[in-house]
Amino acid sequence: MARTKSLETTMEELEAAIQKLESGQLGLEASLKLYSDGVKLVKTCNDAIDKAEKKMIELKAEDETDGLYENNE
Repeated sequence: MARTKSLETTMEELEAAIQKLESGQLGLEASLKLYSDGVKLVKTCNDAIDKAEKKMIELKAEDETDGLYENNE
């Protein structure tokens, strides 16, 4: 079973890819490959953030149901 990378690790990989692309040192084919990999990394980051956000919403709903959450708005 494949181990999932952490959001932080994925973000670091994305930052490294951006730096390489911005350096202008890569050829066209390498740049396109790195850009494609970067798009996949962005999707992975967005998926992880969405999952965390959904979990937070679920926890908040549970707290409200249990009467533990006080809305101070």
